[in-house]
Amino acid sequence: MSDSNAPQVCLVDDDSSVRKSLARVLESAGYRVNAFDEPQTFLEYLARHRVLLVVLDVWMERMSGMELLAHLCAWSPRPQVIFITGHEDHAAEATVRQAGAFAFFIKPFDNAEFLAAVGAALNNQSLDPGDAASSIPTADLEARGLL
Repeated sequence: MSDSNAPQVCLVDDDSSVRKSLARVLESAGYRVNAFDEPQTFLEYLARHRVLLVVLDVWMERMSGMELLAHLCAWSPRPQVIFITGHEDHAAEATVRQAGAFAFFIKPFDNAEFLAAVGAALNNQSLDPGDAASSIPTADLEARGLL
């Protein structure tokens, strides 16, 4: 079981085998992982919890990772975002990097490089210990059409 003080990484991917595999990699490196199979479920979680880093699949059925990134760009403080995809897509990579994605990986990727990016993204996150957890009430999510 992960240390409750370990840095948390959220993982959003609609492929259960990818979620399980990446969760194992992250947990073996000492991270706590919250994995989500639906972007909507992640947004509901984000409304109640502070998230420093999220790993997103680019292509998911109900909402793409790029659409989810657009929602995250309106969040304050905005989590760092690392994208993963099974398809080489230079246009998607350029788009998400321009929107502020921290890193972009094409599956299969080197676990050590991925973990290095995770560590760098978490260390790059400016934290003010006095900040309260980011929270948007459920009514605000409904008004935005997210629930």
